[in-house]
Amino acid sequence: MSTSTTSVSVAELRRRVRAVEEVKARTREFAAANALATREAATAAAKAKEDAEVAAREAAAAALRLFDNDAELVAQLIGATAEELERDAKPVTAARAKEVIEELRVRAERPRPVRRARKASAAVTTPSDSAPDSVLEGGLADAG
Repeated sequence: MSTSTTSVSVAELRRRVRAVEEVKARTREFAAANALATREAATAAAKAKEDAEVAAREAAAAALRLFDNDAELVAQLIGATAEELERDAKPVTAARAKEVIEELRVRAERPRPVRRARKASAAVTTPSDSAPDSVLEGGLADAG
């Protein structure tokens, strides 16, 4: 009787060992996949950061050119120091700054898309149309 109990126990132990080995293998696969995905995400984030830094430097250079290199004025407008602004704009070539300015001009000349209000949103805006009349009748118009 002890022989059959021992053989069942050995079989059960082997099954459990295989199950543990399978979990270990799956854990390793998940770890490798997680490491790969994390590295790819970090690479993409680093690329996006680099692209954003280049765009910020180019925007600073374009703004300085558009404001006749008045670093103090541009710095006040964007909430930065003049030194920081000049440092950021310095590596940008004049040709690239001109390209950025031209891109901005094209965007500025493009007509804005006309948004048509849906019936539901038109009904919502109707009560606010009467608000300026009440302001003119009772408040701000009398203040002047």
